[in-house]
Amino acid sequence: MNHTAPLDTDDLQTWLNYWSHVHVTGIDLGLERVIPVAEKLGVTQPNAKVLTVAGTNGKGSTTTTLAAILNAQGYKVGLYQSPHIYKFNERVKLSGIEVDDQSLVDAFVQVDQARRACDLSLSFFEATTLAALVIFKQQQCDVWVLEVGLGGRLDVVNVVNPDVAVITNIGLDHTDWLGDSIEKIAFEKAGIIRPDIPVVFAGIQDLPQAIQVKAEQFNAQLYIANRDYFYEYAQDGLTWNFATSGTTLKLPLGTLAIENISTAVAAILVSGLTVSQEAIAEGIQSATLAGRFEIRHIANQTVIFDAGHNPHGVDFLLKQLRKFLEYNKQYTEVVAVFSMLVDKDINTVVKLLKNTVTLWKIAPLTVPRAAPMQQLHVALQGQSVQQFQNVQVAFQSALQETKNNQLILVCGSFHTLEAVWEYLEECQ
Repeated sequence: MNHTAPLDTDDLQTWLNYWSHVHVTGIDLGLERVIPVAEKLGVTQPNAKVLTVAGTNGKGSTTTTLAAILNAQGYKVGLYQSPHIYKFNERVKLSGIEVDDQSLVDAFVQVDQARRACDLSLSFFEATTLAALVIFKQQQCDVWVLEVGLGGRLDVVNVVNPDVAVITNIGLDHTDWLGDSIEKIAFEKAGIIRPDIPVVFAGIQDLPQAIQVKAEQFNAQLYIANRDYFYEYAQDGLTWNFATSGTTLKLPLGTLAIENISTAVAAILVSGLTVSQEAIAEGIQSATLAGRFEIRHIANQTVIFDAGHNPHGVDFLLKQLRKFLEYNKQYTEVVAVFSMLVDKDINTVVKLLKNTVTLWKIAPLTVPRAAPMQQLHVALQGQSVQQFQNVQVAFQSALQETKNNQLILVCGSFHTLEAVWEYLEECQ
């Protein structure tokens, strides 16, 4: 509580370090501490349309597409996402552009003053989320697109009342925090639902009871994938069709997954915002997101980066990978640069990937929650495995040794991708 705030510095990293130490627990679910600070900052009821997106996977692609479409229509859009891949500023975008360090520092000063006035501590995630909301308020954004960090009900993003709630899907992740069943996790995600608002549910499973109950309790109108809106690839391989009972749209394919793009389109259509079909098409084509089945060509090798870090995300990665290999038959083997966090379902992730990956290049992550190498070796028993001192060296080895028929896949965690990006940045 008594850490000295770096009020006299404009250095963003100093502030980020400060927020890492103000509150003892890294993840501390609950809004008791954060609501008074948010109210003091005046960010809980913005003079803007708010679209909040929760879900186990697909949140990043959905929020990115939402913001891109609304930017294409000419709205001033504040987009908040987490985590970042390479630098913190990626979490906060204004009209598609990352905010500069100074804007973040100015917002952090306000957040710190507000928390001190309330005599409360804030976790890193709480403080940084509030800073994003402060920036959106100051910039008088027309629309706020907010990605929930963890769960929904007790996530700091939920201090703001949304006008549209989107739940992308429900999978078993963060079970230590959110519960060990789909229904328990659905209850947490349903916490973003408010009275009389539209709720888009995009999950491939049946609608969880917890979401149904919350929507009925709040008289919130549910829009469910494959019941109220539909999407399918067109025959030409270049477009896809989106349909509701009253609308049919022929739209271009983007770089992100069609499931998540369609979720964004559904949310736009029920939001009450005026958006043309041209803006929807333009937004879909301009929406890109680092680490979501991102294909890059590096040193004459094809590298796919994917941040899937739980069974549901990896299952999704595999679907896209199989489709890619179907069209690119020159690749007959996959070399994975791989590491994970200790609290993830490593065994299931490996089980899903092991029939596709020919060779695993593993290395420890440099974060407190890194999985020990022993744990990865146990999960990868019977597989062809090479161990390296760090992810950068593992990737270097993949670039140097990969043959023409091999594809490099960097996966397992956001942190694995981050390590490779840092390496690539240094090589430039």
